[in-house]
Amino acid sequence: MMAVKEELLRTLEELGDDEFKKFKWFLQQRGTLEGSPVIPKSYLEKADRPDTVDKIVETYNQQSVEVVKKILEKIKRNDLAKEWSNISTGAHGTDMDGNKEKQSVNTEEGNRKKQQTETETLLSRLHLLDKYEQKLTPADFLKIVPPVKHHHDTSEKDLAHMFLQKLMMLDYRARYIPVRQDSPEVTRDPVLDDLDDLFSTSVDSDQTKQSHVHPMDVQMSVFHCSDSFLKQNMITKLSQCQYALPLLVPDPVTMDIECPLWTFRQIAKSWKITQTKGDSNVVTRKSMPICKAETPMVSFLRLGSLSVSKSQLMNTLINDCHSTFFHRNCPGSTKSRHLIDGVAEIAWFCPAGKPNDAFTDCIAFCNLHGDALVIDKQRKILMEKSSVNVVLLATPERGDRSTTVISDLLKSSKPLICLIVDNDCGAVKIKEGKYKMGLKDRSWSDVSEELKGIIGNILSGPHLSFQLETMAEVSGIRVDEDDSVCKKGKSAAMKIVNLLKGMDVSKIKDEFLPCQGKLWHDWCKINKEQYRLKGNIEKKKCKIQQELKRIRQEQCAASRSDLIKLFIESLSSLPSEERKYFLKWIQILLDALSTDDLSSIIQKYDEKWSEVLDLKKKHDNSDQLIKKKIQLEEISAKLQSATFGLEHILREIGQIYEAHKSLQKQTKTDWCKYPELAAELMISGHPMELMDGDAGHVPLTWISSLLDEVIMKLGDQRVFVLSVLGLQSSGKSTMLNAMFGLQFAVGAGRCTRGAFMQLVKVSEEMKKDFQFDYVLVVDTEGLRAPELAGNTTLHHDNELATFVVGLGNMTLINIYGENPVDMSDILQIVVQDFMRMKKVNLSPSCVFVHQNVADISAAEKNMDGKRRLQEKLDQMAKLAAEEEDCDADCFSDVISFDVKKDVKYFAQLWEGSPPMAPPNPGYSESVQELKNFILSKASRSDGTTLSQFKSNIKDLWNALMNEHFVFSFKNTQEISVYRKLKVQYGNWTWTLRSNMLTIENQLHNRIENGKLEVDISYLHKEMSRTYEEIKKRMKTFFDDDRDKEMLAQWQGRYEINIKEFHDEQMREVKRKLDEIIQQRKACKKMDDKKTEFENKLLQKSKELAHQLKDKTREELKKQFNSVWSSWVTELTGDIKPIKDIKLEDDQFMILQELGIEWSLIDESKTCGKYKKISVIGDYSDYVTPKKNRYLASQAAKIMLHYFREFLPYEEQNLIRSFVKDVEQQSLHLIKSKPVATRGYSLTYLQEVAKNVKEKVTEFESKRKYALKKEFTVDLLLHVFDKTGSWISESHKKFQKNNDALAYLESKKIQHYNIFKSFFKGNSSAVVLGELICEKLKDSTVEAVCNKTTIDLAGEMRCRFPAFSGNRLDLEKHVLKSLAEKEDFDGFINYIYHPRDQTESFIKEEVEKYIFTKHKDKALKILKKNVEDINKPVSQALYTATQEVKTQRGDIDMWLKEFSSLLEDELTFDRISSQNFSDIKDFDFFKEAVEKGLASIIRELSSLSLDKMKEFRLKPDQILIDQLCNCCWVTCPFCAAVCTNTLEDQS
Repeated sequence: MMAVKEELLRTLEELGDDEFKKFKWFLQQRGTLEGSPVIPKSYLEKADRPDTVDKIVETYNQQSVEVVKKILEKIKRNDLAKEWSNISTGAHGTDMDGNKEKQSVNTEEGNRKKQQTETETLLSRLHLLDKYEQKLTPADFLKIVPPVKHHHDTSEKDLAHMFLQKLMMLDYRARYIPVRQDSPEVTRDPVLDDLDDLFSTSVDSDQTKQSHVHPMDVQMSVFHCSDSFLKQNMITKLSQCQYALPLLVPDPVTMDIECPLWTFRQIAKSWKITQTKGDSNVVTRKSMPICKAETPMVSFLRLGSLSVSKSQLMNTLINDCHSTFFHRNCPGSTKSRHLIDGVAEIAWFCPAGKPNDAFTDCIAFCNLHGDALVIDKQRKILMEKSSVNVVLLATPERGDRSTTVISDLLKSSKPLICLIVDNDCGAVKIKEGKYKMGLKDRSWSDVSEELKGIIGNILSGPHLSFQLETMAEVSGIRVDEDDSVCKKGKSAAMKIVNLLKGMDVSKIKDEFLPCQGKLWHDWCKINKEQYRLKGNIEKKKCKIQQELKRIRQEQCAASRSDLIKLFIESLSSLPSEERKYFLKWIQILLDALSTDDLSSIIQKYDEKWSEVLDLKKKHDNSDQLIKKKIQLEEISAKLQSATFGLEHILREIGQIYEAHKSLQKQTKTDWCKYPELAAELMISGHPMELMDGDAGHVPLTWISSLLDEVIMKLGDQRVFVLSVLGLQSSGKSTMLNAMFGLQFAVGAGRCTRGAFMQLVKVSEEMKKDFQFDYVLVVDTEGLRAPELAGNTTLHHDNELATFVVGLGNMTLINIYGENPVDMSDILQIVVQDFMRMKKVNLSPSCVFVHQNVADISAAEKNMDGKRRLQEKLDQMAKLAAEEEDCDADCFSDVISFDVKKDVKYFAQLWEGSPPMAPPNPGYSESVQELKNFILSKASRSDGTTLSQFKSNIKDLWNALMNEHFVFSFKNTQEISVYRKLKVQYGNWTWTLRSNMLTIENQLHNRIENGKLEVDISYLHKEMSRTYEEIKKRMKTFFDDDRDKEMLAQWQGRYEINIKEFHDEQMREVKRKLDEIIQQRKACKKMDDKKTEFENKLLQKSKELAHQLKDKTREELKKQFNSVWSSWVTELTGDIKPIKDIKLEDDQFMILQELGIEWSLIDESKTCGKYKKISVIGDYSDYVTPKKNRYLASQAAKIMLHYFREFLPYEEQNLIRSFVKDVEQQSLHLIKSKPVATRGYSLTYLQEVAKNVKEKVTEFESKRKYALKKEFTVDLLLHVFDKTGSWISESHKKFQKNNDALAYLESKKIQHYNIFKSFFKGNSSAVVLGELICEKLKDSTVEAVCNKTTIDLAGEMRCRFPAFSGNRLDLEKHVLKSLAEKEDFDGFINYIYHPRDQTESFIKEEVEKYIFTKHKDKALKILKKNVEDINKPVSQALYTATQEVKTQRGDIDMWLKEFSSLLEDELTFDRISSQNFSDIKDFDFFKEAVEKGLASIIRELSSLSLDKMKEFRLKPDQILIDQLCNCCWVTCPFCAAVCTNTLEDQS
C-alpha cells in the first residue's frame, strides 16, 4: 500500500492550490464513485496533502485508485488520470501489498518499455525522432535561419529548434517558451448554461487533451538528439545562462548512466576566494577550466514524494533571483516529465569576493532529480563523490526504504544534513558532522540562511574535494570521452601538449613558433618603411627588398618545429570526425595551459602593483620603487605574451607559407598544402585570422591563397561582409557569438587581437530573400587598449578601424554606454582616410549599437544625443572634405548612415552582478532585433564575391600602407589644427632662415675682401632680435588661438623644435663659412707653394733619373703618384671637401614644411603628371568649386559637376599661362642667386616654393573655383624639376672653382708630364715646350669648336629653308613638320606654348642637319677652322722668338710676349719661368714648341662634332636667339601667334 500512498502524494503535489481545493471538494460529494463513502468536510478542511493521502487510503482502501482517477478526470487533469490507469489495484484482482519480488522483474521491464514508448512519443511530438539516430550538429545551427519570434506561442514541432536558437542567443527564457496546442477545438453542448458548465461533473469532450511538453524534457530531448559538439556548445551556453548542467544522464532507451564529461570541457569559471589573515580579509582571484577545478560538492537528494521543492530550495543557496535548477513552480512545469527523473545536475556557486557572498570559496551543488529511493545508481555515486550530503524526506515509518538510506548516511563519515518536511524544529546538530532541520511552516529565507551557515561551517574544516575529471574513474557508468574517436583526437592533441609541458607559457611561442615572433614583427616594420621612402628611392627599395628576403630566409630556416610537424601531420592524416575532436582538444588543452599561467601571472601582477602603490603612498622615491616598477613592467610584458592558443599555431602556419612562397622555392613540400587545410577549417566554421593584432599587419600572401582555396572548394560565392568595431571589452565578440552562434574568444584575459573572419551559411529557406550565399563575419580587437601606449594606440586603432570599415558591407559600431565620443573620433579618421584613398572603390555603411543602456526609454530620450552625434560627424566630414579636396557634405556621403534608423540601444548583458548573474533576456531580444535589422538591410545588398573580397583586402591594405599621416591623430579637428600649426611653423622657420641668409651674405662679402674669420657669438648677436620676435609670435599663437586647448599637446615639442632649428642654422652657416675660409686659405697656400713644389719635383726627377733608369712606365707612374699624394696631403690634410647637394631630400623637406603630407608628394612623384603640367590639355581634374556655406549641397554638387565637365576654355588657358609664368618667374628667381660663386643654400629653394604658394593663393582669390592640393604639389614639383638642373650645374661650378682638392686634381696630368719629361733626360726647353702645348691644347679645342658653331649657324641661316626666311616661314615649317609626323601632342603644345614648340623644332632640325644630313659639310668646316687656328699660333711663336732675340731678353720676356700676342685668339694661363731660367737657345726652344703644336693640330684634325656640345656656344641656341627673340602673344579668339618680330611691341 505504501507504493500507492507515495504515488498519490506525488500526484497531489502536481496539483495547483486551486486544483487541490477542487479535488478535496469532490471527495466530499456523494456519487463521485457509485457505492463509495464520502469524507466529511471537517476532516478535509485543514488537511494538507499528506493528511489527505492518509484519509483517502483509510476511507477507500482497495478503491482508492479508482476514486483518485475519477476525480482527476472531473478536474480536467486527464494527463494524471492516464497515469493512474496503469496502476493495478485490488479491483483487478491483485493484492496491493502482494508479492514484491515477483513483480520487480516485470516492473523493471515494464518501466523500460514504458520509458521507451514515452520517449518515442515525446521525440515524435518535438519532431526529433529521426534525430535520435542521425544527430543534430553545430552546422545545423551555424547558419542564417528565419528569425526567432519572441512574443508568439510556438508549435511543438518548432519547440526544439526554438529552444536551441534562443539558447545560442544566451536567452535563458529558452526554458520558458510558450507552446501553442495543436489539438482540435472543443465542441460545446448548447443545452448547458454557464452555471452548469461551471459546476458540471461530467467528463468533457477534451478529456484526452495532452499536457504540454515539460521544459526540461525539451532540453533533454535536444541533448539526446545532438552530436557531442552540439552538446558541448549547448552545455557551454547553459552554463553562461547560469543554469545547472547534466552530470549523470540515464539513456532514455537502455537506461545506462552516462557522464557527459566532454560537454564541460569548454567551460571556464572565475571567482574570488576570501581568506582571513590576521585582522584583514585577503581576496585571491582564481580562473580555470571547470573540469580541473577542485571544489567541495554538496549533493541534494529527495527520499519519497514530498510537498516541498528541493530544486527551489537549492536555488536560494546559489542565486535567489534565478532558477539555476528547474523546479515545479517554474513557468511551464507539468506533472508529466519523462527524461529529467534520474538526471543529476550540477551547478557552481562562484563568489565575487564581496562581504555579502553566501560562501567564501567556489562550491559545486549537485541535484538528483526524482525520488532517490528508486534511483539507486545515481544516488550511490553522488553519496560517494559529495563533500556534504543534504537529504529531504518526510518522517519515515518503520520499515520504509528511506530508513535504510538514512541509516547508511548516518553511519558514513561524510557530513549529512537531513531536511524533514513534516517537522518544524530549527537546525540541530545530532553529532559531529550530522545535522537535522525541520521545514514545516518555516520561511524559505530562514531555512536558506541556516543551511548556508551549516554548509559553510562544515566546509571551513577538512572536507573531501570534488573534481569533474574524476568522474571518468567511477565504475558502472559510461563517460562520453571514452568514445574511440574522441580518444584518438585527444591522443593526437596530447602529443603536442606534451611538448609544452613544464614550459613557461610566455616562452612557448619563441621556442616553437619562431616565424611569428621577432622575425615577423621586423618584417612588418621594414615592409611598412618601403611605402614611405625618401631620397634615393630605388637604392633604398632594393636594400629593403634584400632585408625582407633575408628575414624570409631566416623564417624558412626556423620553420617546421616539432609542434608544427605534429599539428600538420594530424590535420592531414586524421579522418574528418577525429580531426574535429583533435582541433577541439587542442583548443581546450592550450586554453587550460594559458589559463593556469595567466592566473598566476595576474596574481603576481596584483601583488607587485600593491607593493608599488604602498611605496607611492609613503612618498618613497627610492631605488626600491624604481626596482618594483621595472619588475611590474616585466610582469606586464609577460602577461601580454602569456596567451597561447590554436590561433597562434594557425598564424605560424601562415607565416611558414608566406616565407616559402615569397622565396619561390621550387621544392613543393607540404607548405603548399597549408592554404587547403586552412580553407577546410574556415568552411567548417572555424574563425581564421585576417589581421595579426600583435604585429598589426595583414599577411596578404597567406590570406589570398587561403581565399583562393575556399573559392576552389565552394565556388566564387557571394558574401555579405559584416564587421564589428568598438572599444576594448565593449562586448563585440559576445554580441556576434549570441547573434550567429559563433565561437569567437571572449572574456577578460582572452580578448580578441587583430581581426578574425568566419563564414556563416545562409540556409536554403532564407536564400530566396538574399543575393548572397554566406555572411562573412569579421570580429576585431578592442580599440583604445590600455596595453598600447600613446601614439601607438592611435595609429594602430585608426589603421584597424579603417581596414575593417572599408572591408565591410556593413560595420557595427559597438559603444559601451550612451557616450560615443571615442568611437566618433575614430570614425572621423576613417572618413578622412577614405577620402584620401581615392583609388580604392569603397561603399561602407555603419550601424551604431549602444550596449549596457539601462533605461528602456533610452532611444526616445537620446533623440537630442543622436542629432548632436550626426551634426558632429557631418561637421567633421565637411572639415575633412575641405582638408582633402573632396566633394562630401556630410558623413553619410562617405559611409552610408541614417541616424534615425541606424542607432540601436541594447540592455546590459548581465541581469545582476557577475560571476553568478545570468545574461539579461532583454539583451538577447536586442541581439535578435539587431540581427533582423541587419538581415533586412542585407537583403537589399548584392554583397560581394569572394574573389572581389580578396582583391578588396589587397587594395585596401596597400592603400593603408601608403597612409601614415592621418592615423597619428585623434580626430579630424586635430588634423586640421595640426596642419595650421605646420603652416605657422613654416612661416617661423622661413623668417629665421631668410634673416640668417642676409647675415651669411654679409659675412661672405667680408671673406671675399680678406677677413678670414667668423665668430659664433657674432651670429648669435645678429640673430637675437629675430629669434626673440619669433618666440613672441609662437607664444601669442599658442595662447590666443581658438584651438589653444588642442594645440597645447604640441607646444612643448615645437618650442624645442624652433630652438633646435635656430641653433642648427647657426651651426650650418658657421660650418659653411668656415669651409669657404679653409678653401681660400688652401688655394692661397697652394699658389704660394707652387714654385717650391715645382722645384722639388724637378729636383726629385733628377734624383730619380739614375735610380729608375731601367724601370717600366708603370713603376714610373707609381713613383709619381706616391710623391703627388704626399704633397696633396700636406696641402689639404685639414680641409673638408665641398659636399654634394641632395636636392631631392631638400625638396621633400620644403614641401613638408609647407604642410603637404608625404603620401601626396609620393603619389605625384610616382605618376609623374607634374612634368607635363604646363602642357596638359585639361585642368578640370585640378579644379573644385569654392565651398559656400549658403549653397545647398545639391547645388554644390551641380557646380562640381559643371567644373569637372565644362571648365571653360578661357579658364583652361588662364591656368596654363599661370603655370608658365610661375615657371619663368621661379627660374628667374633661382638664377639670380649666387650659387656658382657662393654655393647652394636650401633657403633659395624655400624662397621659390614660398613664392609659388603665394602665387597660387593670389590666382585662386580671383577665380570662382579653388585649385586642389594636387595642383600646388604638381606645380611645386614641376618648378623644382625645371630649376634643379641649373642649381646642380651652378653648384658643380662652385665646387670646381673653390674646392682645393678638385683644383689640385685638375693639375695632376700637367705635373706628371713634366715629371716624365725630366725623367727622360729632356732639357728645360723641351719640358717647357711640352708644358706650353699642354696649356694651348684645351683652349685651342674650345676656340675651334666655338668658331665652328658660329659658322654652322650662319650656314644654316643662309641655306636651310626653315631658317632662311621670316617668322611666318619658320611657323609654316614648324606646322608642316608636325603634320608630317602626325604629332598631336606637339600640336597641343604649339597651341598652348608656340615658342617652346618652335625652339624644340629648331633644336631637332639643327641636330639632324649637323649630325645626319650634312655631317660631311660640318666636318669640313671643323677641319678648316683647325687649320685656321694654326696660323695665329705659329705667327705668335715666330714673333715672340724674334722679339726676344732682338732685345736679348730671357724666357720670362718670351712668355709675356707670346701670351699677349694670343690674348684675342686663345686663353693662355701664365707659366712661372723660375724653373726654366737656363733656356738660352730660343730657336731650339721654338722648334720644341712647333713640334708639340704639330702634334696638337694632327689630333684636332680627327676631332668629333660631338665635342661642340661641351662648350659655351651652341648652333641651335644662336639660331633660337636670332629667330625666337620676338613677340609670342596669341590671338584671344583663334590662338594664332602674333607675326610681329619685335619683342615688346605695343
